[in-house]
Amino acid sequence: MEYIQEVRVLYGDTDAYGVVWHGAYTKWFEAARVEAVEKSLGLNLGELEAEGILFPVVEMNIRYKSSAKINEKIIIKTHISDVKPVSVTFESNVYDKLTGVLRVIAQVTIVTVNPKTGKLYRKIPDKIFNAFMSAKI
Repeated sequence: MEYIQEVRVLYGDTDAYGVVWHGAYTKWFEAARVEAVEKSLGLNLGELEAEGILFPVVEMNIRYKSSAKINEKIIIKTHISDVKPVSVTFESNVYDKLTGVLRVIAQVTIVTVNPKTGKLYRKIPDKIFNAFMSAKI
């Protein structure tokens, strides 16, 4: 499963140098992850929260390859790159839509926790684990 999202770089996404501020990418990665989980896997995050399951980020690795600029249209391609009993890792690649130039590569790892206790699930619940496994590239 690969989820593709298009984003237009807005003024508020840029820094004093006129390029995308490094932190702006994190919100795009989250949006792509949420959309991938809900639209591609059919998991409703609101329903899962009501069932006592949250997906916090525990690790993020971002490699900046080239700078995106204001008004540029970028494509974010997101897929599940690794599934373990306790965690899932997504990879997102950001490209300039017009030129295809790779801008950023990121790996984001999530786990499952119980929102009432704050405790980590030692194993991702089966229905969620199976959905992630079926979508892994």
